[in-house]
Amino acid sequence: MYAVSFYDPDPDATPEHFQKLIDTYPRHRAYLDEFALSGDVMMIGTFGDPATQGSMAIFRSREAAERFRASDPFWTDGLVFRSRILDWDPLVFAES
Repeated sequence: MYAVSFYDPDPDATPEHFQKLIDTYPRHRAYLDEFALSGDVMMIGTFGDPATQGSMAIFRSREAAERFRASDPFWTDGLVFRSRILDWDPLVFAES
């Protein structure tokens, strides 16, 4: 069972909030790069317009998703409006 984590953007975010996200991104990226070495995150990224659509990540387990979120600077600095982690049981096709 995998886990999918969503970060939902604040619909009422101010330009100052977006600036804080930009300022925090280097710490978030450094944390992500270090976390990725464990192999517990498979994919991560933003949707077309992150300011209105947010982002998601696919983790190998719920525990990994919760561990990532617990120390992610975007989360710990209060920059995420809402976060959801859903268990995911995908149908995986062989690569051809």
